[in-house]
Amino acid sequence: MRDSSINVEGISSPLLESGPGQAVEAVVFVHVNPGSSNDWRSLAELVGSFARVIAMDMVGFGAADKPTNFDYSVEGYARHLGALLAASGVRRVDLVLHDFGGPWGLTWAAANPRSIASVTLINTGVLLDYHWHYLAQIWQTRLLGELFMATTTRAGMQLLLRHVNPRGLPREYVEQVYRSLDRGTRRAVLRLYRNSRETQGVMQGIASALRPLALPAQVVLAACDPYIPLSHAERQREVFPRAQVPVFPDSGHWPFIDNPEAVAGAVVPFLRSQVGNGALRPA
Repeated sequence: MRDSSINVEGISSPLLESGPGQAVEAVVFVHVNPGSSNDWRSLAELVGSFARVIAMDMVGFGAADKPTNFDYSVEGYARHLGALLAASGVRRVDLVLHDFGGPWGLTWAAANPRSIASVTLINTGVLLDYHWHYLAQIWQTRLLGELFMATTTRAGMQLLLRHVNPRGLPREYVEQVYRSLDRGTRRAVLRLYRNSRETQGVMQGIASALRPLALPAQVVLAACDPYIPLSHAERQREVFPRAQVPVFPDSGHWPFIDNPEAVAGAVVPFLRSQVGNGALRPA
């Protein structure tokens, strides 16, 4: 594993890499609220045995810069992801996406069909007819969202993470998440969710762009995730007709943290089968 940093458009982000550093194809892991590239360290190390791997702290999260003037929207994050990939010399991408990283990465993929090789969707996807969960509704409400963020304590974070991960999470991971939830990240979360209230137009656009590509896809869904209902797993085949859909019956929102061996057992063979499998897509 290699830890460094990358500066794109004046924004600095920690960068986690593994595998051959100059390869133009890379498996790109995209975390989201309130994680960081460290979420992927275990999986990245395994995948790095056969592929170039890149994971970065996205703007506003982890140890990345958290500027007030960034476009904290799905489109803003998609553009920044594209700039990060271009700066890293990546031309062909196997995306591994979690939660809000799904809309970010899939928006980028829809705009760059020649560069996308495969998608691995962990508790995310093209969420057609999605209804916001209760936390999102709190964050989207002015004053209520600010009050929630101002009063979030370590103990409160522990209770919340226990609720969404019935298998439990390692203590060190919970501490890492809480340390990352500084003032800049709390502001980024509120702005992101408030800029993303209307999801269906975005999702329909992504679906229309990606459906004709019939991309190789794996959709990993955890049955105990209160944010992404299990019903969305099979619906991914409306966009990715060849999708594999493993379901983890007792995992929560972070299945790659609460059951890493099982998730690796599904994700790693899929990625191994995809890396190097074909050239750039025609225009």
